[in-house]
Amino acid sequence: MEMFLIYGVYIAIGAVFVVLAFGVFNLVRTDGQARSRSNKLMRLRVLVQFIAILLLVSLGVVAGAFR
Repeated sequence: MEMFLIYGVYIAIGAVFVVLAFGVFNLVRTDGQARSRSNKLMRLRVLVQFIAILLLVSLGVVAGAFR
């Protein structure tokens, strides 16, 4: 279980990085949909960060950090 959570944390951190990179690249674009896409990417980043935090807390609980 602990290894599953460790891999999940790494995947979530990678996903946060990818969404953040897409958001930065979207700032360079100047088409009409850039503002809407930027808002969607921000919401997605916040969701993925929330999942990453939940995985980190779960890993702490499983590893016994909160005893």
